[in-house]
Amino acid sequence: MTDKKSSAEDRKLVLEAKKTRKNSYAPYSNFKVGAALLARSGKVYTGANLENSSFGQTVCAERLALYKAVSDGEKDFKKIAIVAPGAEPVTPCGICRQALFEFAPQLEVLSVNLKGKVRKYTLRELLPYPFKYEKKKTKK
Repeated sequence: MTDKKSSAEDRKLVLEAKKTRKNSYAPYSNFKVGAALLARSGKVYTGANLENSSFGQTVCAERLALYKAVSDGEKDFKKIAIVAPGAEPVTPCGICRQALFEFAPQLEVLSVNLKGKVRKYTLRELLPYPFKYEKKKTKK
């Protein structure tokens, strides 16, 4: 974990996450999260968390951004910015870490709270032992 100076690219990504956070639907927790995922192509995909009264159907901002990107054909990502309330910047939940790892094990993660405090991680730092499905070889 490091607190490095932000690049112009980082600032742009955080701004996009802040903007999309306004679209969050969080009537149960009131914990509004915005995410902006930068594809290697240069395109940014955003997501806001969407809660549901059937809590299992809730979708995190990070996964929504990822799913939008993948459904548009992107499969290679550089970094993600996550903006949420809290005294400390929040990191992606375990499900989001695993989903992001599937496509971008090298991903940079920018976690930002509403006061502008930034923490930078690599996805490998946040998920040192990811699940990796190994397809069994069939005998012919």
